[in-house]
Amino acid sequence: MTANSQEPRPRGGPGQDPARLAGIGLQFGIVLVAFLFLGRWLDERLGTGPWLLMAGVFVGFALSLLWMYRRLMDRGPR
Repeated sequence: MTANSQEPRPRGGPGQDPARLAGIGLQFGIVLVAFLFLGRWLDERLGTGPWLLMAGVFVGFALSLLWMYRRLMDRGPR
């Protein structure tokens, strides 16, 4: 067998599937934008200025990171 054989690499480990990684990145962005708009909407309703918008961005970012970490470190059934 040569070093540059054209055999496909095995999939299944964390970070091996490009479609899975793209989906994780897309979900990260969607959750962040959703919390941004939620904070903005609450600011308009309650008149609290930019505070809930900033809180929404930080909460969305933290939850997205946590979800992404758990998804990437999931090793599947043992």
